[in-house]
Amino acid sequence: MTDGMLVESGALALVAGSGDLPRLIAEDRRRQGLPLLVVRFEGVHAPWADGMDVLDLPFEKPGRLFKAMKARGCDRVCFAGGMTRPRLDPLRFDLKALGLAVKALALLKKGDDAMLRGFASIFESEGYRMVAAQDLLEGMLAPEGVFGAVQPSDQDREDAARAAAIVAAMGAVDVGQAAVVCDGICLGVEAIAGTDALLEEVARLPEGLRHGDAGGVLLKGPKPGQDWRMDLPAIGPETVRRAALAGLAGICVEAGAVLVLGREETVRAADEAGLFLWGRPSAAEAPLDPDAAAPAPPPTEAPSA
Repeated sequence: MTDGMLVESGALALVAGSGDLPRLIAEDRRRQGLPLLVVRFEGVHAPWADGMDVLDLPFEKPGRLFKAMKARGCDRVCFAGGMTRPRLDPLRFDLKALGLAVKALALLKKGDDAMLRGFASIFESEGYRMVAAQDLLEGMLAPEGVFGAVQPSDQDREDAARAAAIVAAMGAVDVGQAAVVCDGICLGVEAIAGTDALLEEVARLPEGLRHGDAGGVLLKGPKPGQDWRMDLPAIGPETVRRAALAGLAGICVEAGAVLVLGREETVRAADEAGLFLWGRPSAAEAPLDPDAAAPAPPPTEAPSA
């Protein structure tokens, strides 16, 4: 299920990272009077959760986490927002962490998608169901087509296609969800530091590296085979601001596969900055649903005589 609402049963444990997404989820649940436990791991800056039911704890205390989730009646977990990979201190491990140590330490050396799948499997082994942010908030996924006042040029569309190919190639090895292309030249790709760092890098590039009149396009899209329940790429007003500072012509996202945080504000920011926002028809795979049946294979043509 994508961009649809889930049937509620028990409480939700929201593992909050940085950015607006976890705040939007928490505020929506508070408006609806739905039970929520906000989990803030050590080092996460989420002051918006002050006054809510919050569990603050280090990564090394999963036993305490699972005990609190059980006490609150949680049956589902949502990972939302950016999170820095922790440096685990074995001296702080509780008994549960000791049992998970070999798996957890190995996961921290993997790409983001593989790492998050692994941590999700830990929650699932405890009996919790992982849910996606887009299944908790309606209308979060980017629509297809231009959803601002500015139209991309033919060159912008070519640059977006080139960037999409780059992101797909990076995604195949679980690295990054974004690239910037200008006049066919790749100006930068997203790595562990994220999209903001990519745009800051592009903003610092020497002027002579850009050819022609194109300003460049930021494209964001999920990795091939990515688990859509976690770490789906997102844009928001801050993305627009940084893209404008980098001198880009606009932002392209894979339609139906990228979250738009605060859509009205994002569109307004893009229009004011003279940037286009374009939901490119997505070639991404359908979101992972463990309960869904496998799709039928495509028909094959009969050999010619």
